[in-house]
Amino acid sequence: MDINQLDTPSLLLDLQTMEANLKRIDTFAKSQGIAWRPHIKTHKSIEIAKRQIAAGACGITVAKVAEAEVMAKAGIADILIAYPLASRTKLERVAALLRNARIILAVDSAEQASHVDSFFRERGQVIDVWIKLDSGLRRCGVDPGEPTLELAKQVSRMPNLQLKGLFTHAGHSYAASSSEQIEQIARHEGTCIVESAQLCERHGIPIEVRSVGSTPTYELAGKVPGITEVRPGNAVFFDAIQVGLGVAAYDQCALRLISTVVSKREGERLVLDTGSKSLALDQGAHGNATVKGFGYVVGHPEIVIQRLSEEHGVAAIEGETSLGLLDRVQIIPNHACTVMNLFDRVHVVRDGEVIDIWRIDARGHVQ
Repeated sequence: MDINQLDTPSLLLDLQTMEANLKRIDTFAKSQGIAWRPHIKTHKSIEIAKRQIAAGACGITVAKVAEAEVMAKAGIADILIAYPLASRTKLERVAALLRNARIILAVDSAEQASHVDSFFRERGQVIDVWIKLDSGLRRCGVDPGEPTLELAKQVSRMPNLQLKGLFTHAGHSYAASSSEQIEQIARHEGTCIVESAQLCERHGIPIEVRSVGSTPTYELAGKVPGITEVRPGNAVFFDAIQVGLGVAAYDQCALRLISTVVSKREGERLVLDTGSKSLALDQGAHGNATVKGFGYVVGHPEIVIQRLSEEHGVAAIEGETSLGLLDRVQIIPNHACTVMNLFDRVHVVRDGEVIDIWRIDARGHVQ
């Protein structure tokens, strides 16, 4: 099927571009002698997760237990849940997953770790945990250095927790205003993990895994000596935010929406059949201000999507445009992760032809 036979709005995934993005991650990891564990919250797809493993990933990262359940059921056997869990309901679901997969849990406080330890002690099970550090995002995580060491000591005394690693996510890199600022954030991201791990080891606590994430920083933080793993998520697709940050070019963005012009006021505006329910209202995570409008209209820089209602994308015409009623455009989303979660399926494209349709298996799995 030619993509122009698709009804709109439809979600498109350029397979060759995605494969090139996967090769970029794997080539970088191999060049540094480290592992990569992509975050699947970007795509929520079993097919893509399996392709990441086939391309060289050591396992996957998820945000939610529900995502882990989908991936473990599909045969993914090494999963980090990079989210601090403490409730009994969620830990019971994790315990069930241990029959089929290695699950790693995140801890960022002694109180939360004690909940996890008590739960697994009741079951006579031991679970691997990594301590999450706050490298500047000011979200979850313990501070680097002495606070990390103190938590590591406490976790090491909990018999049903096996401390295996330290990790962090420098998501504040999305708010960077220059490449120099991204480099500074990445350097701190890597060094705070390595130095905290070294501090723990000087006190007799071995730290096997030293993991960093964030698509804008992984190729920089991953070069810090002592880092053993990177966890980029968005890098499987890239998007307009990553282009704005200088991390990728538009032709490296694998995920796009195809949309139709449904209304036009000459010289002023046109309306596309994609609104907030397909493009999302995201204009940048954590303060990012590098995007213009609500997505980049490929080949038409004169079209700026200024407003979204639920089913309408209202775009300003800045100058002259050849677009008219029923013309189709492709849109690179600002944030691929949120857009992917709005669709049930994605049309896989090669050279303008739809060659497959993949389910977005963990779409809406937020618990």
